[in-house]
Amino acid sequence: MKRAFLLIALMALTALSSRAGGLMTNTNYHIAFDRMFARGATSEIDGIFSNPAGLAWTRDGWQLSFNWQSPQQDRDITSTFPLLNSMYGEPTHKFHGKATAPFVPALFAVYKQDKWALSAMMGIVGSGGFVEYKEGVPMFNVVLASMLASKGVTPDQYKLDSEMKGKQYIYGGQLNFTYRFLEDFSGAVGLRANYYDGYYRGHVIANNHPTLGDLATLQLDVDQRGWGFTPIVSLDYHHGPLTIGARYEFRTKLNIPNTTNELNADLGGTLKTVLQQSDPQTLAAIATALDSKTTPYKDGVKTRYDMPALFTLAAGYEFTDKLRATVEYHYFDDKHAKMANDRQKELTHGTHEFLAGVEYDINKTFTVSAGGQRTDYGLSNTYQTNTSFACDSYSVGFGGAINLNEHLRLNVSYFCSLYSDYTVESSNYQQLGVAGKDEYSRTNGVFGVGIDYKF
Repeated sequence: MKRAFLLIALMALTALSSRAGGLMTNTNYHIAFDRMFARGATSEIDGIFSNPAGLAWTRDGWQLSFNWQSPQQDRDITSTFPLLNSMYGEPTHKFHGKATAPFVPALFAVYKQDKWALSAMMGIVGSGGFVEYKEGVPMFNVVLASMLASKGVTPDQYKLDSEMKGKQYIYGGQLNFTYRFLEDFSGAVGLRANYYDGYYRGHVIANNHPTLGDLATLQLDVDQRGWGFTPIVSLDYHHGPLTIGARYEFRTKLNIPNTTNELNADLGGTLKTVLQQSDPQTLAAIATALDSKTTPYKDGVKTRYDMPALFTLAAGYEFTDKLRATVEYHYFDDKHAKMANDRQKELTHGTHEFLAGVEYDINKTFTVSAGGQRTDYGLSNTYQTNTSFACDSYSVGFGGAINLNEHLRLNVSYFCSLYSDYTVESSNYQQLGVAGKDEYSRTNGVFGVGIDYKF
């Protein structure tokens, strides 16, 4: 059983080496994006993020905008493995994860005069949310139960207490300077400061065995905070009804240090005493192995969470005074943005996004819009883990704007993402020598409301 407990501890710690959450970058800050998606050719206030160079064609004077979004997401892992039947009464069990970010604000401000504009924004520019698995995840629970079962300790002989949760926000503050250098061409340069704020909280405990008492314990409580900076350049061509906008964000290096509040991975006291008396060399080897595996979570150790370089290209056309449409492309160079444990190397390519949107003014008061987006991450079986997985998606959004008066506009929106489930099958599930599979799935919905004010 000593080898079993060593493997249990090591597998649990290895699982936590992957961060909670998906890929790093957000693009939805303003409600106009949520209700139309393709905003890379806009000259309105949301261009502070989507098309800074396009602000050369916004109205003169001050504009302000406040936006609030409330996303809700499920992140579920449905596992199929023989031992699950004795653990949960079914060979297939869903481990439900709930991700929430009830209040996601963003602020925009721009001042434009003749050929130039100065603008700023603040928001959650990367990740953004909290996820919790109240039953833990299979790579903890199944591995531990399998190792115990191989030594004749069945799930009815002990209590398994497992939970995992994590938080990941990247707050950003961005400044841009825009200048129209030709009649139809403008450019902008900008800089965004990014503040990473996250944590890991989790435990896996096997206890209440009638003779050995506590069998194994893993407890983790780590905070992570740090800074990174993003240079941004953009160009815009605007001639008659046609606008073409392009933007490039350089890679943001985020090398985040740990503040470790608790880190405990050990065998139960009775088992440790038995090993001290019967096999001290094995006990010493376990201690050395545990120390090496807990190193990434020790106080002061740094982890990479880079935000990838981003290129966007958009073309917008105004068919009439009332009808506008835009198509757009995004490329995130994720394979060259370092992640924890170099997981970016497991991606088959960077992220491709294809967007399209249309907007129609019913009259001077009401505007309606709709849009769609396709996201392809370049996923692979080796990239996906129970604690960090992504799913390709189609997103659709709709909403509208109400001009309450000549200065004040109200934006409302709703969009949802339709994810493609990703299944990883293995003849050696979790390295346990038995076939099994994990199916990763997500659901997502975002409601948003915002106010634009023109002085």
